[in-house]
Amino acid sequence: GALNVHQEHRSRKTDFDGTTMTQMLSLHLKLKSLYAMQQPKPPRKLMRRREIPGGVRFITFSCQRRLQLLTNHNISQLFVDAMACARSKHHVEIFAWVVMPEHVHLLCRPPKEVPLDRVLLGIKMSVAKRVLERWKALNAPILAEVTDATGRPRFWQKGGGFDRNVRDNLEFAREVKYVHHNPVERGLVVRPEAWPWSSVRWWMGQRDGEFVCDPPPGQPGAWDSWTGYV
Repeated sequence: GALNVHQEHRSRKTDFDGTTMTQMLSLHLKLKSLYAMQQPKPPRKLMRRREIPGGVRFITFSCQRRLQLLTNHNISQLFVDAMACARSKHHVEIFAWVVMPEHVHLLCRPPKEVPLDRVLLGIKMSVAKRVLERWKALNAPILAEVTDATGRPRFWQKGGGFDRNVRDNLEFAREVKYVHHNPVERGLVVRPEAWPWSSVRWWMGQRDGEFVCDPPPGQPGAWDSWTGYV
């Protein structure tokens, strides 16, 4: 199926009310690649995010030292529960997600009045607090591996991770597919829906036992016939 997209691509504004994307996607990526090649790249520490209030965001954050701390299904479920709590508390929209062995991808949109940092802090602290308390009670050997130079055990890698604004339908569609294909690209499963910790089954129409994702941005029903999520 196709997505409705405005004929003119507005690169500076968020645009989610469209629906078809074939030649536009190819042209968009070519122009973006050419532009990026011509721009000097500042040191990573000097780069700053230009936040769009109420905009869709693509987020990636990792476990401490990129250790595979999320292979335990109980911990993965803690993360899903934390997402549900964050949505209830902050009214953040969650469109797509995947929990990988050592990192998480999240496609979401916080309300204009809620900073994304506040949402992520709540999710990450909820998981870290419960897991680290359990490990301490068990005197688990993993504590030595996640303790930083100051002697503090950490579940998540310090810093905000990767975070960027998703400005239009083309980027949104690309990120949804990327999120759902991540386990396949890593060789963890053959089909996206075989990975238990992602939103792909919800997008496929399965509802029983799945985390409830929010409807994609734009006109109601505009994405119903789209199958590019896998």
